[in-house]
Amino acid sequence: MQRLYAFLRRHPTWVDSFWAVVLLGLSVVSLSPVNGAPVHDTNVVAAVVLSVVLCVVVALRRRMPELMLVLAAVSGLAQMVFDGRAVVADFALLVIIYTVAANGAKWASRFGLIGGLCAAPLAELRWPTEHSSGLGHLAITIFQMVPFALAWVLGDSLSTRRAYLAQLEERANRLEKEREAQAKVAVAAERARIARELHDVVAHNVSVMVVQADGAAYVMDAAPDQAKKALETISGTGRQALAEMRRLLGVLRTGEPEEGGEYVPQPDVQQIEDLVEQVRTAGLPVDFKVEGTARPLPSGVELTAYRIVQEALTNTRKHGGSDVGASVRLVYFDDGLGLLVEDDGKGAPHELYEDGGADGRGHGLIGMRERVGMVGGTLDAGPRPGGGFRISALLPLKPAH
Repeated sequence: MQRLYAFLRRHPTWVDSFWAVVLLGLSVVSLSPVNGAPVHDTNVVAAVVLSVVLCVVVALRRRMPELMLVLAAVSGLAQMVFDGRAVVADFALLVIIYTVAANGAKWASRFGLIGGLCAAPLAELRWPTEHSSGLGHLAITIFQMVPFALAWVLGDSLSTRRAYLAQLEERANRLEKEREAQAKVAVAAERARIARELHDVVAHNVSVMVVQADGAAYVMDAAPDQAKKALETISGTGRQALAEMRRLLGVLRTGEPEEGGEYVPQPDVQQIEDLVEQVRTAGLPVDFKVEGTARPLPSGVELTAYRIVQEALTNTRKHGGSDVGASVRLVYFDDGLGLLVEDDGKGAPHELYEDGGADGRGHGLIGMRERVGMVGGTLDAGPRPGGGFRISALLPLKPAH
């Protein structure tokens, strides 16, 4: 049955032609002498011709609905002008009105409705019902108008339903495209975040390795133990940098966690002390203090705090000059976390910090501000009055709406 139904849907004209033949057969039977109609009657000949034309209207209604509507209207007028007798094929008028209301142009739908409503009163005027009063003529006219109105209403309802379904489908397609676009934007944002992470890893760890390598070369002959310790620090820092770079590049390549496990946990506030100790080992004195009661923070706030301290201390090593010292303060407030990173070095022009370094290729303060903005915090950075550089940030526990 499904195959038959699919075949019929693919060939609607065949279906319409079948019903047109059935309608023509019924019309011919109704006009036969068996039903009291003489064969030589000219009205019968005209009725047969009219039946053939109306059956053609039914057969081609879906291929040329507007043209068939005009042909049906002409046939109806000819029937009235030549006083043709009513035939079974007149049912084609209802069919074509339904068709143009469902599939035709707007003008054809309106023309079909008006023509259908006018057909009944015109027919009653042309062939009035015998032995009927004025009220009876009106009742008959209204009764005959109802089928035409119903045919148009059914067709128009089908057209409205199709338009509604098409609108729903178009909206679903648009939403699907919007979801795809949002997914692409999210992927691009995530890759940009990973690129910033990669910059932080490279800038911090390579800076530590360079400082340690310079120190090892300087004391290689005079203090071999210190040189050995510096080389160990370089080795450990290099391995850590390689591990983080491998993880980040793996995410950029596949967009999925590495095989055998989840992503490596992101740095948090607790690791800031390890970061400070690493910087001290690299030769930069850092005073580190925590004020307030430590407590768990949102992961985004913790990662932002760690990266701000890491970037600030990296810039201090790059631009602070010799004999520079730094201080890091973490202050736990009731509604957020405060950060203060200061150094007393000679510093560098503010534009270099904005670009992320003397090469102008990093993120620097731009990256810091973006990170802080993502968690709804505020950042203040600039040279200190007595020399050096100062970075302060306030990270709220809950992002601002």
